[in-house]
Amino acid sequence: MTSPNPKTARLGAARSSQRGVVLFIALIILVAMTLAGLAMMRSVDTNNLIAGNLAFKSAAASAGDAAIEVARNWVMSKTPGQLQTDQQGYFANWQPSFDPKTFDWLGSSAMIGTDNFGNTIYYVAHRMCAQSGQSIDATDCAKVSTVSVGSTQGGGSYGSAPLAGTSLVFYRITAKIEGPKFTVSYIQAFIY
Repeated sequence: MTSPNPKTARLGAARSSQRGVVLFIALIILVAMTLAGLAMMRSVDTNNLIAGNLAFKSAAASAGDAAIEVARNWVMSKTPGQLQTDQQGYFANWQPSFDPKTFDWLGSSAMIGTDNFGNTIYYVAHRMCAQSGQSIDATDCAKVSTVSVGSTQGGGSYGSAPLAGTSLVFYRITAKIEGPKFTVSYIQAFIY
């Protein structure tokens, strides 16, 4: 009978004592990788929510710009006499207590409709005068005096410039955009 080799005996004893340690370390690494994967998944979900919210905000701003343009065209199509009286979506005075959040948008505004993104669009225009029924020459209207400079030919103009020394009344246009997921945005602009 041959005697066992001392090197082989020591190697076999060392292997049997290390088998459980490798499994324990592998389980710890597996748990750490699972937690890292869950954190990554949560981060991706948050980024998707932020991107979606930015898309909703951009669509609401575009809808608000469209409402401002529709209201501007409506005001520009009317004569000064027609703009002296209140109408649906238009007030011939500035309504000092006007608050877009408490305003009766369903009953007193002009509804444009719903766009492709699901935004419902309303607007209301106010003539910047203290009282309805007054002409644009009233002293209690917010006006700008024009100075005619040069030609009105060229890009980006909305028509011909008024004569020098003419007064133009300011109009405040407020748009409300009700978007998907119960979002509400307000956009306001002043024109003359």
